[in-house]
Amino acid sequence: MMVELMIMESPLGNIKLIAEDDYLLSLQFTEEEITLNPPSPFLLNVKEQLELYFEGKLKLFDIPVGLIGSTFQQKVWMEANKVPFGETTSYHTIAHSLDKPKAVRAVGAANGANPILIVIPCHRIIAKSGQLTGYAGGLWRKLKLLQLEARDQPGNQYSLGF
Repeated sequence: MMVELMIMESPLGNIKLIAEDDYLLSLQFTEEEITLNPPSPFLLNVKEQLELYFEGKLKLFDIPVGLIGSTFQQKVWMEANKVPFGETTSYHTIAHSLDKPKAVRAVGAANGANPILIVIPCHRIIAKSGQLTGYAGGLWRKLKLLQLEARDQPGNQYSLGF
C-alpha cells in the first residue's frame, strides 16, 4: 500500500489530494503550498479531471474513490453522488430517500464529513428552503461550485441570500 499526496492549484484555492493504491481517499481545500514533486499517473489523472471540471468541460468524474466513514455516512455520500451536474437536492430529500425522514440534521452532518469534496458532490445538497447552508470548503466555495455548474443552465442561479 502506497499513500500519495499532492497539492494542486485551482480557481477556488489549493486542493490537497490523498490517494492510496489508485483510489482517491481525500480531496480537501487547503492553505498548504503546492507540491512540486511529480505526481503519480493516478493523481495526474485526478488533477486533469479537476482542471476540466473547473473549465466547464467535465460534468462526470471517472475516479475510483475509497470512502472511509460509517455506513450511514456512506449512504448519504452515495445519495449526494446521484445528484446530476447542475442540479441540487435537499438534506430533507436525502433523509426521506434513506427512509429516515427525521434524520435531516444527521444527513447534514454526514454530508459535512464528506472526505472527497467536488468528486462526491456534497456542494449540490442545499436546505429545503433553497438556501445554501454549510460546506467544509467554505460557503463561498459552495456558491462558486454551484454557479460554475449552473452557468450553462438558465434559471439555476444561486446566491448566499444575504
